[in-house]
Amino acid sequence: MSLVATPIAQARTDTSIRRPLFLSRVEAGFPSPADDYVETALDLNDLLIKRESSTFFVRASGGSMTEAGIHNGDVMIVDRALEPEDGSVVVAALDGDLTVKRYRVFSGQPYLVPESDEHDSIPVKAGQELVVWGVVKHVIHEVS
Repeated sequence: MSLVATPIAQARTDTSIRRPLFLSRVEAGFPSPADDYVETALDLNDLLIKRESSTFFVRASGGSMTEAGIHNGDVMIVDRALEPEDGSVVVAALDGDLTVKRYRVFSGQPYLVPESDEHDSIPVKAGQELVVWGVVKHVIHEVS
């Protein structure tokens, strides 16, 4: 199954979502002594949304982008104001079909490239309409 995008909502930053931020980092390798000192608070809007008017949320469906860390059901934070560069992960419509893929350019030809060995790259051929909705900046998913 190819990964497609299902629109959710426009981003809003009119409500603060501030939570404690522990400045100590948590080791992913060898454990270190705990440090429970909170020095500041973090607003998720400040961290995840740089341009409110051009940012929207969309939910992923399918498994073609798992190696990029995007899984079925994940919420993607997408910025329409950013121009896609070679290597950007984009939400795009190709001939009206919405998808999320890595945008690549080889010898001047754009491709929509999955991040899964089970899916093929999609060359954007002459005469096809490619509309990039935005660049994926963040992905939110549950840890299993």
